[in-house]
Amino acid sequence: MVMEEKKISSAVIRRLPRYYRYLGELIESGVQRISSKELSARMKVTASQIRQDLNNFGGFGQQGYGYNVQYLYEEIGKILGIDRNHNMVIIGAGNLGKAIVNYSDFEKRGFVIKGIFDNNPKIKGTKIRGIEVRMMNELTDFIKDNEIEIVALTIPKEAARQIAKVVADAGVKAIWNFAHTDLNLPDDVIVENVHLSESLMRLSYTIANRK
Repeated sequence: MVMEEKKISSAVIRRLPRYYRYLGELIESGVQRISSKELSARMKVTASQIRQDLNNFGGFGQQGYGYNVQYLYEEIGKILGIDRNHNMVIIGAGNLGKAIVNYSDFEKRGFVIKGIFDNNPKIKGTKIRGIEVRMMNELTDFIKDNEIEIVALTIPKEAARQIAKVVADAGVKAIWNFAHTDLNLPDDVIVENVHLSESLMRLSYTIANRK
């Protein structure tokens, strides 16, 4: 595939989910075809940037016609890997863990939550949106038996560092890290850090420096 032959910049990759979201909205509105200029007006990205981004993967457009919205939506879905399911588990059944489990769009995007894990025996066997809360001593076997690719860590940083190594050794490919700590893991494990405090500080900076 093109992505394997050519290194795609991180900026382009960050824009792909936005394209996917806007195209999905266009489909829901009944739009079948759109030009890069029209898409530019909706997304606040220049038409030339849109064409450059999509050309990294083959272009997909026809001169004088624009883009077939459904086709482009499906192709970007394939590029993002959301045309197939990814099994994941949540570590931590607190408020944040529950919020993630209850976010229904995960399954629409191909992320299937197979299990929730916690170390509190009082909630063992309880269910969140139909998914059973299991104890941490079951985690390694569960990952292997259910082909878990992604783990979301919604636990304190001390525990997160320890559990991250456990799940990496069990074969997990990616970690969605909500703990306020950096994880030292092998290069073949993808770590997506979600630092809410840093996001708030960036937002504060933007507001303070707006003219």
